[in-house]
Amino acid sequence: MRHAKAGELPGGPDAERALRPRGRRDATAAGGWLAARGQVPDLVFCSMAKRARQTWQQVSAALGAEPEVSFDPRLYQADARQLLDILGAAPASARTLMYVGHNPAAADLVEIITGQPADLPTSAIAVIGLDLSWPALALGEGDGTGELVTFWTPHAG
Repeated sequence: MRHAKAGELPGGPDAERALRPRGRRDATAAGGWLAARGQVPDLVFCSMAKRARQTWQQVSAALGAEPEVSFDPRLYQADARQLLDILGAAPASARTLMYVGHNPAAADLVEIITGQPADLPTSAIAVIGLDLSWPALALGEGDGTGELVTFWTPHAG
């Protein structure tokens, strides 16, 4: 998932940009969409950027579940391959992972795993099915093998 719509912070650090009211509404809608489909993650990897943390807060409130969350500072500036390394360290007990972070890494991650280009506007969610271990994903064994099961954006409903 790409973080929800954030405002600007002129002169301030990018990592401290907060969600706009639209972003809060969209993130809440995303959580409701996930809940309605039974798409509850076992483990969430969330960027430490304020907008990503606020996105997860809104999503989790609407999701009605409390999965384990890892707020990892490496996710803020990670590229897609670095994301794969981080996700690859997930425990085998986590069958469903969720990433809440930033573009272009989020869209690039979807493209690497599915082999298809992805457009991820703010709050977009791509649900990808995989049939391999997290460490194998990090090693590139899953490149192009994932199936885009479903996709959601706040404007598509």
